[in-house]
Amino acid sequence: MRSDFETITVERRDNGIMLITLNRPEAANALNTQMGLDLMELFETFSVALDGRRIVILTGGGSKAFCAGGDLKQRNGMTDEAWQAQHLVFERMLRAILACPIPLIAAVNGAAYGGGCEIAAAADFIYASDNARFALTEVTLGIMPGTGGTQNLPRAVGERRAKEIILTGRPFTAREAFEWSRSTAVSQRSIASSASVGHVGEPISGAGPNHRTWLEWLPWERSRRSRIHHVCA
Repeated sequence: MRSDFETITVERRDNGIMLITLNRPEAANALNTQMGLDLMELFETFSVALDGRRIVILTGGGSKAFCAGGDLKQRNGMTDEAWQAQHLVFERMLRAILACPIPLIAAVNGAAYGGGCEIAAAADFIYASDNARFALTEVTLGIMPGTGGTQNLPRAVGERRAKEIILTGRPFTAREAFEWSRSTAVSQRSIASSASVGHVGEPISGAGPNHRTWLEWLPWERSRRSRIHHVCA
């Protein structure tokens, strides 16, 4: 499994923990085509070769953003055909993330907007720093969330709350996410710090190796994945 990606860094920690960092801090870790390809390749590799990894923690480089969503500077120069091709990459990336055979935690520092919010929502858990902000901002651009947000968000916060978030595009805080059951915990420090990674990942990594396999048999997990795969197909 290679680790020399252009837009993400991959770090293997102790106890089977892998830390993946979205590494475009100069662009608020915005999701461009290359990042979609990098994430797609890495997560598809997990399906065939775990190499002792027990848990994945996904975070964003820097303190300002987990992922600000799609890279609009790149998108503004695209033809319709190029945009459609990019979206196919993002759909395949999301399916690969959902298919991750080991637990996936999104450690969210700063903004998780648009596609960044949808990537976080595809994780099994979200741990957020107190400066984290979430939003599905696509409606402000005249489009709708296209990589699982309209399916994952209602399952996390309820149908009516999800409609409000999706149709207004308004941001919400880490504390609100916690109160609405979207995130698992809120931390006053960088959730991607060494101490936080150990606190979050080690209890799960130290559990039985088949916990993800058992999780997939839960009816709501199978339903979630089948709906996302249908929408992205």
